[in-house]
Amino acid sequence: MRILAISDTHGSQTKLLELVEAEGKFDLALHMGDAEGYEDRIEEILGCPLKVVRGNCDTFSDLPYDRVVEIGKTRFFMTHGHLHDVNFGPAELKRAAREKKCQVALYGHTHVPHIDYGDVIVMNPGSLSRPRQDGRKPSYIVMEMNEEGDINYTLKFLS
Repeated sequence: MRILAISDTHGSQTKLLELVEAEGKFDLALHMGDAEGYEDRIEEILGCPLKVVRGNCDTFSDLPYDRVVEIGKTRFFMTHGHLHDVNFGPAELKRAAREKKCQVALYGHTHVPHIDYGDVIVMNPGSLSRPRQDGRKPSYIVMEMNEEGDINYTLKFLS
């Protein structure tokens, strides 16, 4: 099973189309917010089910601010991050993930990609449309689950 994690697309679909061309099909996509009302279009472009949470720029959305998704043996806590003080570090995010008995915390908001392995794996796919890290390359995470339900996480960048 192939799972895509993205965030902070902010209504732009250009890089999403490039991603699909580069990566091919996914079985599931997780979006950490700030889709700005384009959730249906994102799902259409990806051609797979999409789980999405509400970001700080999703002003008129009725999406949940966070959600738990189970994939294989892993429970994922999905949130945008602005309500968990992610600009000041992962402590509050990890606490929320542990409270929900999740092994992985996925968030966005900062537009800076990273994966941090620890007692709770903390991942931010960055932003496809407005990257803020050095080099400013659009980024995303590809997760690949094997037959035993174990998941490998890879942070990727578009040129």
